Amino acid sequence: MSHNSPSATQTDSPPDQRPVGQASRSEAKDQLPSRFDSKLRDALGTSPFILTKFDAFMNWVRGSSMFVLQFGIACCSIEMMHTYAVKHDLDRFGAGVPRASPRQADVIIVPGTIVSKFAPRMKRIYDQMPEPKFVVSMGSCTCSGGPFQEGYNVIKGAEEVIPCDIHVPGCPPRPEALIYGVAKLQERIAHGEASPVVVKPYELEQFGDLERDELVQSLADQIDEDTLVMRYNWVDSP
Repeated sequence: MSHNSPSATQTDSPPDQRPVGQASRSEAKDQLPSRFDSKLRDALGTSPFILTKFDAFMNWVRGSSMFVLQFGIACCSIEMMHTYAVKHDLDRFGAGVPRASPRQADVIIVPGTIVSKFAPRMKRIYDQMPEPKFVVSMGSCTCSGGPFQEGYNVIKGAEEVIPCDIHVPGCPPRPEALIYGVAKLQERIAHGEASPVVVKPYELEQFGDLERDELVQSLADQIDEDTLVMRYNWVDSP
């Protein structure tokens, strides 16, 4: 058998005669989409790195992953539990991991009336939380004492004991109001701000322009003096 026969001859095809659909490795690599091809890359340039301040990054992390202290003291606690439940699911917003120890929490939601006997205990719990820490005042009782503010043993607002960052008024506030308050707190944490904010998820038109004394008088006029029951349209209330 001759060594020059076609069966024994091995020749390389020229580069320009490759089968259709076959490309070189370098050409195929160029045709693949880059893992960094995105609108973000178009906005920032060709570099796959993003430069930011470390403080800004940490504020974003704190706002996106908040550990809330499991702290229920009065009626508003029921609405707070409802906020953690399936229907509203506060965990969707990065704040649904309640902690049993103040040493593992960075946010405390105060949901109820604060009496003089309990105030030093609440201050002690707040002091045990690591810095930075934030406080959400939930409910009228926590904001100002509520209907019990004239009581001899009632503290007229949590701010007389600990500093508050977000105020969520209501008796009790709806779960949507608490979620809105937590979202505002996350927004302020991300921007490095911690000044007090009063959350008003809805406005009562009939009370919008009234001063405090006028509001109290307006509510007093709605109370039946015989039964001491407020004549209020709860069906159409927000």
